[in-house]
Amino acid sequence: MATETVKRDAGGASSLRRVLLDNGALSALIVLVVAMSLLSGDFLTTQNLLNVGVQAAVTAILAFGVTFVIVSAGIDLSVGSVAALSATVLAWTATSQGMPVWLAVIFAVAAGLACGLVNGLLVSYGKLPPFIATLAMLSVARGLSLVISQGSPIPFPDSVSHLGDTIGDWLPVPVIVMVVMGLVTAVVLGRTFIGRSMYAIGGNEEAARLSGLRVKRQKLVIYALSGLFAAVAGIVLASRLVSAQPQAAQGYELDAIAAVVIGGASLAGGVGKASGTLVGALILAVLRNGLNLLSVSAFWQQVVIGVVIALAVLLDTLRRKAGATPGASSGAPGAGLKGPQAVKYAVAAVVVAAVIGAVSFFNSGSSGTSTKIGMSLSTLNNPFFVQMKEGAQDEAGKAGVDLTVTDAQNDASQQSNQLQNFTGEGVESIIVNPVDSDAAGPAVRGANKSGIPVIAADRGVNKAETATLVASDNVAGGKLAAKSLAEKLGGKGEVVVLQGTPGTSASRERGQGFAEGIKAYPGIEVVARQPADFDRTKGLDVMTNLLQSHKGVDGVFAENDEMALGAVKALGGKAGKSVPVVGFDGTPDGLKAVEAGTLYASVAQQPAELGRIAVRNAVRAARGKDVEEMVKVPVKVVTAKNVKNFS
Repeated sequence: MATETVKRDAGGASSLRRVLLDNGALSALIVLVVAMSLLSGDFLTTQNLLNVGVQAAVTAILAFGVTFVIVSAGIDLSVGSVAALSATVLAWTATSQGMPVWLAVIFAVAAGLACGLVNGLLVSYGKLPPFIATLAMLSVARGLSLVISQGSPIPFPDSVSHLGDTIGDWLPVPVIVMVVMGLVTAVVLGRTFIGRSMYAIGGNEEAARLSGLRVKRQKLVIYALSGLFAAVAGIVLASRLVSAQPQAAQGYELDAIAAVVIGGASLAGGVGKASGTLVGALILAVLRNGLNLLSVSAFWQQVVIGVVIALAVLLDTLRRKAGATPGASSGAPGAGLKGPQAVKYAVAAVVVAAVIGAVSFFNSGSSGTSTKIGMSLSTLNNPFFVQMKEGAQDEAGKAGVDLTVTDAQNDASQQSNQLQNFTGEGVESIIVNPVDSDAAGPAVRGANKSGIPVIAADRGVNKAETATLVASDNVAGGKLAAKSLAEKLGGKGEVVVLQGTPGTSASRERGQGFAEGIKAYPGIEVVARQPADFDRTKGLDVMTNLLQSHKGVDGVFAENDEMALGAVKALGGKAGKSVPVVGFDGTPDGLKAVEAGTLYASVAQQPAELGRIAVRNAVRAARGKDVEEMVKVPVKVVTAKNVKNFS
């Protein structure tokens, strides 16, 4: 009897071991959850786990659609842009066109289906490689989204924004939608003719054709399904942000593909399942959530995520190879591990060690005795916000508080996730520099409900309470730039404007201020306005192109110093001599260019001081002290005459 019990126990342990080793992604997810639970006491809470589900929802829904394509040996790079286009169509038809919401939803879904069908036509009948066809659609869909919205976010109808709410104040609707779409995916793959066709086409397309399968027609359906799922993901994403963001879901196609591959699908086709894709999406969400909770540097987060993804896929790859090796160990339970099994356990151990070691090494958690403040910046790929971060960290060090800084990478959805994580972590105050003022509202309202004071930095938050707004006046700064440039030109001439990232409040406000200010000078004509995304390289390229059609341009206004420096490069010897260029922000490189005479002026915002003041007010609010509703950081025009006062 005892012997039989031992055998049963050993058999049970062997079965569990086999299940875990035969599902590399699931093993990696369990390891991550255990590691994060040990390293952060805030991770394994009901609220935080629901946050993980919400944050995984959009990626998972996109990935379910991409699963169909990858199983059939294709690829779809357009799903992120199609999601943004569908959300924009919904918001535009329901608000600007006054259509009933149910009809607007149909149009949004139709837009996603149409994009998928075009992809299918290009791949099946146009004979384009899937990579090229969907890459083209990525650009087309994003462009149409910007055209429809005119580059600005469109508020979402209240009746649709409920998709981003919760049921019973605890169950998030995005999680329900994710589960439903996952079940649909599982049924399609496992129980339908089109699902079996996907595996057949992915396994051997020529054999599938010779067996009588209409491959071209099936591919149309496959890509249409991918477009449909992208449309649903776009609607869910926009409902979370209560607005359709024309630049939303950038890079999400890579996350979706990564989730499918991590989940065990093969890019060569013929392999993949819905449950694996869901696990892959959860791995990405757990990583980002856990690293936020552990206060890992925003820059190191990308490194850690990339390494863990590679290790998770490596584990699954070695598991497959080991499972296919003849003579795999099948000895009695308790026998020594040999060959492939040893490799599996070794790789699993490497994954465990890598995850725990990485997050432990980069974990800068506090001792629990100091004030904890979270700070979410719109981007750290811009010198202005890097200076803001440095000023904030300097002030936090002086005040003896624990400051965690995250990088939203100009993604309103990612910023919403970060704010949710701060709220779940129980920080005592939050500083947010919104990617978009409307999109930050729902997450800030969540912090309001939890009694956490929120400080808005540089840009305000709409439809939510903030303890204070610490900001420069972008509109006033734009007017100063207009006045400075017009006076330099003597009130006459042709100028071009380099705009920032379409849809961002900073670009809108600075552009608005310049447009209002330049009206006072009827002799000045704005001959071109083109976006260069606050980027120096794009500023160079766009300015170079504009000079071909506007050779007699007399002046340039760029909505930040990075684009201004790109314009200076494009103008060459003309910059600072015959063509004055005015930038915005007063970054170190911008001030150097002003001092050298190549940049005529820059509207300086003092970002480091802005960061210091934001932290100062966050500490006061966290400790229950009164703060002013509005703190203005002065902006000044910096020219060669006064640049030494700023540098």
